[in-house]
Amino acid sequence: MSISFSEETSEEIITRSSSLPEDSNEGSLRPRTLTEYIGQEKAKGNLEIFINAAKMRNEPLDHVLLHGPPGLGKTTLAAVIANEMGVNMRITSGPAIEKPGDLVAMLTNLNEGDILFVDEIHRLNRAYEEILYPAMEDYAIDIILGKGPSANSIHLDLPHFTLIGATTRSGQLTAPLRDRFGVSLRLELYTPEELQRIVTRSAGILGVDIEADGAYEIASRSRGTPRIANRLLRRVRDFAQVQSDGVITAEVADAALSRLEVDKLGLDALDRRMLRSIIELYRGGPVGLETLAATINEEAITLEDVYEPYLLQKGFLTRTPRGRCVTRRAYEHLGIAYIGQQEMPLS
Repeated sequence: MSISFSEETSEEIITRSSSLPEDSNEGSLRPRTLTEYIGQEKAKGNLEIFINAAKMRNEPLDHVLLHGPPGLGKTTLAAVIANEMGVNMRITSGPAIEKPGDLVAMLTNLNEGDILFVDEIHRLNRAYEEILYPAMEDYAIDIILGKGPSANSIHLDLPHFTLIGATTRSGQLTAPLRDRFGVSLRLELYTPEELQRIVTRSAGILGVDIEADGAYEIASRSRGTPRIANRLLRRVRDFAQVQSDGVITAEVADAALSRLEVDKLGLDALDRRMLRSIIELYRGGPVGLETLAATINEEAITLEDVYEPYLLQKGFLTRTPRGRCVTRRAYEHLGIAYIGQQEMPLS
C-alpha cells in the first residue's frame, strides 16, 4: 500500500501506553517469564512451544493476537513473550495512532526481531490498518514523498518483527487483519484457585502477611480477573493495617470487602443495581442494552465489556434477540421473589 508521508511524527504518540490508572503501581506485580505467569495453562502451553520453535530456528515469533475480557493479562503476556524471546518491545495502542506517519515511523524504527505491541488493536483506523498488511506479510512498505507531479514512491524493507495485537473485541477486527495473525490466543476468566495463587504471590511481593483462607476470600470475589484481585488485595491490606494486626485473614478480608460493597460472588454495587433495574423497572426483561445503560447512567460499552461477561458466566443474565433478561438465580441472589419474565404492555 502507498501512503502519503509528509507530516512529522511524534515519538510520544507512538509509544503512548493505554494502561489503566489502577495499573500504575502494578509493574512489580507483573510476571516476567512463562514460569511465573499463573493460569491460562492451555494458551501458555501452546505459546511455550511456539517460542521454543522460533528460537530453535533463530526466527522471530509469528504475529500473535491476544483476545479476551479486560484485565486478564494480555499486556503482561506480551511483555513475557518479549522477555522469553530476548527482544525489545515497543508499546502503543490503536487510538494513539492518529496519523499514517506515526505507524510508518514506528515500523521503520524497529530492530530485527523486535516486538510491536498494539493494545486495543480493533480501534485502529481502518485506513491505517492497511499499512500493516504488507508489513506483516512481506516486511516491507511503500511510502510517497511529496505531492502532485513531483511525488516519489519509495519501497522500504522492514526488519523481521513480531506484531502482538491485544483486543477485548476480536469480532470487530476485519477479516484481512485477523487472518494475518499466525497465533491467536484467547484468555479465559481465571478460577478462584488460580487467583488465590496470584493473590498470594502479589502479597509476597508487597510484603503483606496473608493466610490461605484470606487469599481465597479475595480471589473468590475478584470476578475471575487478576487486575481486580490485585486491586482488592491492596484495599484489604489497608483495612488489615488500620483495623487489624496487619495480617489478612478470611475474617479481615470478608469485613473489608463487605465495606467495599463486594459480595460473596464478586458482584459490586453497579452489578446489583443493573440486575435490580431490570427486575424492578422491566419485570425481569427483556430490555435493550442502550435502554439499560441510560437507566443506570452508565456507558453501554462499559456494561457490555466489563459487567456483562461475568454476569453471563455466573448465570445471572441472559442475552436474547430482544434484549437482556435476568434469571431466577439473580432473583435468589438478591433476595427477591421470582415471578418470571412478563411481557411489557404496549404503549
